[in-house]
Parts: sequence; structure tokens; C-alpha cells
Amino acid sequence: MSDKKNIFISHVHEDDALLPKLKDLISKAGMVVRDGSINSDKPNTASNEDYIKREILAPRIQWASTLVVLITHDTAQSDWVNWEIKYAIEEGKNVIGVYAQGATDADIPEELGKHAAAIVGWQSERVVDAINGNITGWDDPATGSPRTSGDWTVKRYDCG
Repeated sequence: MSDKKNIFISHVHEDDALLPKLKDLISKAGMVVRDGSINSDKPNTASNEDYIKREILAPRIQWASTLVVLITHDTAQSDWVNWEIKYAIEEGKNVIGVYAQGATDADIPEELGKHAAAIVGWQSERVVDAINGNITGWDDPATGSPRTSGDWTVKRYDCG
């Protein structure tokens, strides 16, 4: 029996084609996801930013247990993605990031860098573990593997 989760995939619309691939990746690890994000399959015609946030995005983020940020080269510059992350944190949601294939050198959205419970590579098991809250760290973007403690070496200076 597969695990079923309601998630909201925060992304830039130029990356809509990656959403089915991300859902397939997640299903390979035995999890079925219902995605509440807005994409070209479920477009909205509203133009008022406050209306979109309050009436379209907020209820969908509230419905989801986890906000999954799809990280590509355009994600960090998106005001919408940063707003969605900030709102999800205010609502007490689990927020994770997933590097898209070929985007491990992409910048992290500012709000994701501040609040992510986990940032993982494009690996089924890692993504599902992050959604389930079983991973609380960041993967090395170059390898997609968990960072080791050596990645956070503190440089010491002599004060005297």
C-alpha cells in the first residue's frame, strides 16, 4: 500500500514540464502525491496579486502538509516562490527543496535558505524521506548525497 500526501509544489511556470517528472520520481519510492500547485494544467486568469495570494495560493498551501520547492536556475529570482515559502512557514508547514536534474548549481531562493527543513537531490528515496520529515539537512548539490560534517568546518581566528 502506498503512502499518500497532499503537497504543494512551488515552482516557476517555465518549469511546468518538470512537475510530472517530479511526481513520477516520488511515486517510484512508493508515495502518491496530490499536488495543489497552479500550473498550465490548472491555470488561473486572475491578475490581482493580493487576490491570487489570498484566494488561490493560500488555501492550496493550507491544504498541503508539505511545500516542495522545485529548484532550477530560475527559482531563486521568483518573488512568487519566495512568498509561497514564507507563507508555508507561517502556516507551520514542512518546507523542503529538491534540486532539478541539471540544476545543482542553481541558487537557492532566499526564503528557502532561511527556512528549509531539508534540501535534497533528484533521488526518489531522499525526496520521500524529506517529505516525511525524516531528513533535516541539506544534500551536497554537486553530488546529491548528504553533506558531511566536514562541509561546515568553522574557521578559527586568534583574537589576541
